[in-house]
Amino acid sequence: MIFLVVLLAFLIDKLTDWRRDVQQDGPWLQLLRRIEAHTGMSSRPWLGLSLLVLLPVMLLGLLLIALKPLAYGWLSLPLHLLVLLYSLGRGQGKREFGAFRDAWRRGDSEAATLVAERDLGLSASDAPSLLRAVEAQLLWRSHQGFFAVIFWYVLLGPVAALAYRLLALTIEHSRSENTRERAAQLRHAFDWLPVRVLLASFGLVGNFVAVNRVLLQELLHWEIPASRLLAEVGPVAADLSESYEGEAGIVRLDSLAALLVRTRMLWYAAIALWVLLL
Repeated sequence: MIFLVVLLAFLIDKLTDWRRDVQQDGPWLQLLRRIEAHTGMSSRPWLGLSLLVLLPVMLLGLLLIALKPLAYGWLSLPLHLLVLLYSLGRGQGKREFGAFRDAWRRGDSEAATLVAERDLGLSASDAPSLLRAVEAQLLWRSHQGFFAVIFWYVLLGPVAALAYRLLALTIEHSRSENTRERAAQLRHAFDWLPVRVLLASFGLVGNFVAVNRVLLQELLHWEIPASRLLAEVGPVAADLSESYEGEAGIVRLDSLAALLVRTRMLWYAAIALWVLLL
């Protein structure tokens, strides 16, 4: 059922707009505001996280346990699919990066800077730094919006996938700095293993020697953020050129996108093999 759910989620994401319909964060955001108003999350961040993340995850787990004996467990398939769709990343990557690509292709650095700040929340001191920041954003969004979610879903099921997404939402929307810091610590723990599996996958579908040279030095370091590792290893795996201007910059982005597509295909094949062997 795991591979079937992943395949259905992929088809729904690519062929329909249902993912946006499923990803309704309004009720959870209302819960967040209520908890922040009544529990003093700044002074008790772990209590707030328990209510925001642990409670929904436990309720989902109980529901899955209740559905498991019914119809050989197949009644839980729609729930698995809904949770996985909800747990995927927010936004439409192609649309959000599209305006920046157009401005960069024209060589209009001023427009590219404004668009990057408006659509991607990025700024930089010069054009090459801006493009590298956009590349890092592309890699990070792919990781936290797809690869990390799929990794935890395959390994531990929808409960872990939902926990990952709720932690990400807490970091993005909470007004309490203490709560955001605790949530970031937990997400760092969630990211540690899948980002290394992802980077190893980059080596298999990209420049294996260059990835090993960069990754082996920092493979087991706990403190290194996943976003930093991705920004260091991703461009190396894709064999990006040193040129940034105009069309050459677009080629860099396209090469990273192609690397991510190849990695997705590798993961789908690995999941299918995993299911067959089990």
